[in-house]
Amino acid sequence: MPVKIPDNLPAIAQLKKENIFVMNDLRANTQDIRPMRVIILNLMPLKISTETDFIRLLSNNPLQVEVEFLRLDTHTPKNTPLEHLELFYKGFKEVAENYYDGMIITGAPVEMLEFEEVTYWDEIKMIFDWAKKHVTSTLYICWASQAALYHFYGVRKVPLDKKLFGVFKHTAPDKQHPLFRGFDDEFYIPHSRHTTLMDVDLVGLDEVTVLSESKDAGVAIIASRGGREFYLTGHSEYAPKTLHEEYIRDLEKGASIDMPQHYYAGDDPKNPPVVRWTSHANLLFNNWLNYYVYQETPFDLTEIAHLEQIKPHG
Repeated sequence: MPVKIPDNLPAIAQLKKENIFVMNDLRANTQDIRPMRVIILNLMPLKISTETDFIRLLSNNPLQVEVEFLRLDTHTPKNTPLEHLELFYKGFKEVAENYYDGMIITGAPVEMLEFEEVTYWDEIKMIFDWAKKHVTSTLYICWASQAALYHFYGVRKVPLDKKLFGVFKHTAPDKQHPLFRGFDDEFYIPHSRHTTLMDVDLVGLDEVTVLSESKDAGVAIIASRGGREFYLTGHSEYAPKTLHEEYIRDLEKGASIDMPQHYYAGDDPKNPPVVRWTSHANLLFNNWLNYYVYQETPFDLTEIAHLEQIKPHG
C-alpha cells in the first residue's frame, strides 16, 4: 500500500526512483479506508535524508500509512531551511490534542551533553509524556532511546572509550516475539554513537525487557509496557551510504575517527559498503506496524488515553 506524505516533500522524488508508491493529500482523500497515522519527531540534523529513510521503511507494508512530521518549538535547526520546516512540519501546539497510531522519535546530535544540558530537554520530556497518552506505540531511536529510558526509568547512558561505529551482528533470544517474525538467527544493525546502555541497569525494571543484544554493540532493542514503547539504540533506518557520509564528514572536520567496522567490502574505504541490514530493517518496521500499531490501536483513537497498559504479545 502507499504511504501518504505532505505534497512536494523533497523525499518524493527519491522514493519514486526506488519505485516506492507515495500518495498526496488529494488522492488519499479518495481512499475509503482509515490509514494508520504515524507522527515523526525528527531531531536529526540532515532532516531531508532522515525523512526519506523513514518513509522508505514505512511504505514497505500492506497497510496505508499517513505520515506527519513534528518539530520542536524551543529549538531551531541549523542545517534545515526554515521554509522546509514551515511547509512540512507541525509545532507541538498543532498536534497536542491529536491521537496517533504510531510515533517515531529520532536520534539527535547532542549525545555528549548531559540530558539536562540539552536546551530543549523540557520540551522533549513533555513530548515523551504526551506520547504515553496519545500514541499507541512509539519507537525511540538512538539518542531518543537513551533520553526516554532516562526520563521514564532513570537509566543513565555510559560513555564509550571510542565511537561505536559500523554494522554489527545481533541476536534475539526470544525468536517467537512478534517484533522478530521472519528474522534470521543473526541480523545486522548499523550503530553510530559515543555512549551506550548497560544491561545491568535495565535488570529489575518493571515492564522493561531487553529483546536484542550484540556482543560488540551491546543492548540494541528494548521494550516497555508490552510494546507501547520500543527503544532502538542503533539505526536500522540508515541508507546504504549514510555511515560513509558520516565517516567522510568526521574526517573533514579533523576528528579522530576509525572507519566504520564491518561496512566496506574488504574493510577498505575505497570499496562500496556491503549492505546487510535493510531486509531486517524492513521486517522490524513491518512487524512494529502490524503487531503493535495496527492490531493494538483502538477503533476510536481517543481511547488510547484510557489504556493503562496493553498486554504483551507472545
